[in-house]
Amino acid sequence: MLLPGERIDQLFADDIQIIQSKEVFSFSIDAVLLANFPKLPKKGLVVDLCAGNGAVGLFASRKTNATIVQIELQKRLADMGQRSIQLNQLEQQMTMIELDLKKATTAIKPDSVDLILCNPPYFKELPTSQKNPNPHLAIARHEIHTTLTEVVEVSSKLLKTNGRLAMVHRPDRFLDILHAMEAADIAPKRVRFVYPKVGKEANALLIEGIKQGKKDGFRVLSPLFTYNEENNYLPEMKAMLYGN
Repeated sequence: MLLPGERIDQLFADDIQIIQSKEVFSFSIDAVLLANFPKLPKKGLVVDLCAGNGAVGLFASRKTNATIVQIELQKRLADMGQRSIQLNQLEQQMTMIELDLKKATTAIKPDSVDLILCNPPYFKELPTSQKNPNPHLAIARHEIHTTLTEVVEVSSKLLKTNGRLAMVHRPDRFLDILHAMEAADIAPKRVRFVYPKVGKEANALLIEGIKQGKKDGFRVLSPLFTYNEENNYLPEMKAMLYGN
């Protein structure tokens, strides 16, 4: 079941086991934040784009009976995700597809998706970019194979009218996200900024938009703080990781 260098980690809150590898990919807190951010449909179709080793979809699976399809470009990560689906006996609910998200409409019918979850590469691909020497991590973190605009455009094609796109990203890309959503006819509806602790700048944001939604009614939710002064998880974050 496990390849060399792999281990099984547990997200206690959702009773999910996940195959990880520090050489290839391990999920970060961002995956947990994203899985807990949108209201998940009770049924229907949820798609996890840029799925990595499948963390976001796996964590979301415990909160919905919807079918979950995951799309990941990297063969090694898609394989880890597929084995984690089997490990948790979620084959009836979840599928991992190894595919470039530009071709997502070849595997998933356009205008058919209720909710898209996406933890995309955060960093613009610039000639000056300092990239991780590990190609798996570089692709996951930098816009080498896809861009924010592409992710949002593909999401718009896949979503049904009033379907939702939920993303976790970096605050410095907030304006780029708003522009990309507007261009793809996705109305931004909710944003929540995540801070490492009180007194620090935000280091993540969660955003949700509705395809062909009304332009009004945009909400900025209460801030989410990760740690207290002693560097222990605060109650909301702790509940996401370990359950109540």
